Amino acid sequence: MSDFAIEADRLVKKFPARPDTGDKPVNGDTSTAPKRGFSLFRKKEPKPMFTAVDGVDLQIKRGEIFGLLGPNGAGKSTTIRMLCTLLEPTSGSARVNGFDVVKQANEVRRSLGTVLAGERSIYWKLSGRENLEYFAALYHIPSAVAKQRVEDLLERMEIKNRANELVEKYSTGMRQRIAIAKALLARPPILLLDEPTLGLDPQAARNLRELIAQLKQEGHTILLTTHYMEEADQLSDRIGIIDTGKVIALDTPAGLKRHIDQSEVIRLEVLGWQDYVGDKLRALSEIHSLVARKQDEGDLWEVNLQSNDSRAALPRIVEHIGGNGTRLVNMNIVKPSLEDVFIQLTGKALRD
Repeated sequence: MSDFAIEADRLVKKFPARPDTGDKPVNGDTSTAPKRGFSLFRKKEPKPMFTAVDGVDLQIKRGEIFGLLGPNGAGKSTTIRMLCTLLEPTSGSARVNGFDVVKQANEVRRSLGTVLAGERSIYWKLSGRENLEYFAALYHIPSAVAKQRVEDLLERMEIKNRANELVEKYSTGMRQRIAIAKALLARPPILLLDEPTLGLDPQAARNLRELIAQLKQEGHTILLTTHYMEEADQLSDRIGIIDTGKVIALDTPAGLKRHIDQSEVIRLEVLGWQDYVGDKLRALSEIHSLVARKQDEGDLWEVNLQSNDSRAALPRIVEHIGGNGTRLVNMNIVKPSLEDVFIQLTGKALRD
């Protein structure tokens, strides 16, 4: 048996590109009738294709939590869907638990427990208990074994006292715990968790992170995607950063941070942030990246700048911020975080 739970070799997925012209035909051809002469026999032009995943190579070790990070549209979800057999690769290959995702799709599915972001994987018109019993039957788990396993999972997910209520009455966190319980029913060795804490309140997210850490201790391999950088830093043994369909960095969280050890992060709080101010700051020779994000409170913005010489940069930053409704509220120099590594590599914040 391979030391790797998941392997991908030059994995590619292409989709037909959507034309930018709305309902108009591509290439400006507005005619719907055949042209005169031999136009009916002309060779059709190949449809333009969009490459969502472009030669991804991955080797995920058994028993590790592997974080896959990338901005929106980077190819994370497409990669996940190929690994769990929902999409067939255009080219390349992938193996899950030693099984080829195309040629041995059934064995791959038996090796996986999957929770996909934004998809209803449980039935809201059934109770939590009924959901687990239904899926246990689908997985052909013997009745006596299924009964005990359902009870154990309900207790473990801390929803036993509400197990007989309809799922539609559950909170988002409770629904997510039922979805994870469903993924664990068949006791698969590998879990694919696509943004498992998305939309959860802080306490529910913390409880779910603790559960993920426990599952790793029990020997599960976990492929995790998340939009929360602190979550990836806390849970992941290794992290792959994907952008424009390619894996552009792969290392431990500490190893990734060492890539910008010589940088400093200047963190500003600014009222009335203007885009033209950002353009001026980006033009400074001491600044090599800038990301501005609006905070929840009024017109307050957090602006993060990476610099190799903060001492020289600070007076020029202060000079450019001020006037025209823009005001500097606070400023700190902090140690680079995993998110700062991500911004330097992709030029974007994780949620962009």
